[in-house]
Amino acid sequence: MSLQLERVGRTFAGKPAVQDVSFRAEPGEIIGLLGTSGCGKSTLLRAISGLDNAYDGVIEINGKKVNGIQKTTGFMFQEPRLLPWLNVLDNVTFGLEGNREEKQKKAGRYLESVGLAGNEILYPKQLSGGMAQRVAIARALATSPEILLLDEPFSALDAFTKMQLQDLLLEVWRSYRSTMVLVTHDVDEAAYLCDRIIVLRGQPGTVEREIAITESRPRERGSSELAAYKAEILASLDLTTETA
Repeated sequence: MSLQLERVGRTFAGKPAVQDVSFRAEPGEIIGLLGTSGCGKSTLLRAISGLDNAYDGVIEINGKKVNGIQKTTGFMFQEPRLLPWLNVLDNVTFGLEGNREEKQKKAGRYLESVGLAGNEILYPKQLSGGMAQRVAIARALATSPEILLLDEPFSALDAFTKMQLQDLLLEVWRSYRSTMVLVTHDVDEAAYLCDRIIVLRGQPGTVEREIAITESRPRERGSSELAAYKAEILASLDLTTETA
């Protein structure tokens, strides 16, 4: 599915948080929204998802204006947000349509795709942080989203778990080819995962630059090509004048 933003802005209590943001995501692209804290990245994601409709400008999915929550859009938050009284399987099936057998079969397929087959009866308190985020990925995929929105989904994890789940996300993307919009403040993550990066700066946040990552996948994390992209991104952020 394609996604189009035209001059999107959002104001809270008379104070603009983000303004005049325009970009397009083509079907199957991974788009990164990158910037320092307070530049409106998560605000944009909530507007795209339909969780927040009080924005200015136009947001369209496949040429149709977003009006409320879309069934074709999935959302993955910074924390797993699992229901503690439900086991892994029931967390993934929660809210799905269909009879119990159909829902469990579907959930089982996605749990297997994120490496959690055999863990269906565990409860959230029995999971590591990485396992909990894997459940969250499976839950987001179980709705069969054509657009998957990710709000810094790996930021609370240790470095090694983060890299493992970044690779898992790419495996999922190769299998399902959802269009993805990833909010991140991690320059390395953006360069490794994304096809294009929208660099936001300021308060209110505006688009500073759009950077296309043309290196083919799979990418080498320590490659000179990614190092050059990282330098380009950091130069666009101009952290010497930006408040972190």
